[in-house]
Amino acid sequence: MTSNTAGLPPRYLRTPEAARFLGLSDRTLEKHRTYGTGPAYRKLGGRVVYGLEDLQAWADRGTKTSTSDPGRGTVHPARRLDAR
Repeated sequence: MTSNTAGLPPRYLRTPEAARFLGLSDRTLEKHRTYGTGPAYRKLGGRVVYGLEDLQAWADRGTKTSTSDPGRGTVHPARRLDAR
């Protein structure tokens, strides 16, 4: 994350804002949450919120430099992972 947020309190986004930030639909982000494949989130009362740093860290796991680059991690699709 860039340092332009230095000195500011953490910013939390609700599902629609977080989905827009990631370029996903609300429903896809909800599916990621259900299957445990998405970014870390918090429950504040009955509300689900995402920290900007958590969203950025999750997206950064999929960073690649070429098609043969194994990268640092994997951002899985929004579906149940095989238990293999």
